[in-house]
Amino acid sequence: MASEKTLREVCENLNITRRVVQGYEKAGLVHATGKNKYGHLLYDEETQNRIAQIRFYQSMGFRLKEIKALTEASREEAILMLQKQKEHLTAERNGIEKIIKQVEILLSDF
Repeated sequence: MASEKTLREVCENLNITRRVVQGYEKAGLVHATGKNKYGHLLYDEETQNRIAQIRFYQSMGFRLKEIKALTEASREEAILMLQKQKEHLTAERNGIEKIIKQVEILLSDF
């Protein structure tokens, strides 16, 4: 991502809506780093990367409050939070795999 981009450009690049970024701003996770001569909000590269990181954390199942805590945590606390979430995702995956096997058995009986 190159230097500062408008909200529209950030949203297009990350395939998200304005409301998503506005929600991050409301939660105190990001903020615009300036405005251009037309008054459009600008976001620097660091903020754009942070928005992408927040999206990744959301894809892992973290809620915004948890992401805020994660980003403010010490390195050790963050590692523990990420490990716990990994364990949760692994358990979830294992549960889905069991269901898939049961469906396969059910289908073979038809």
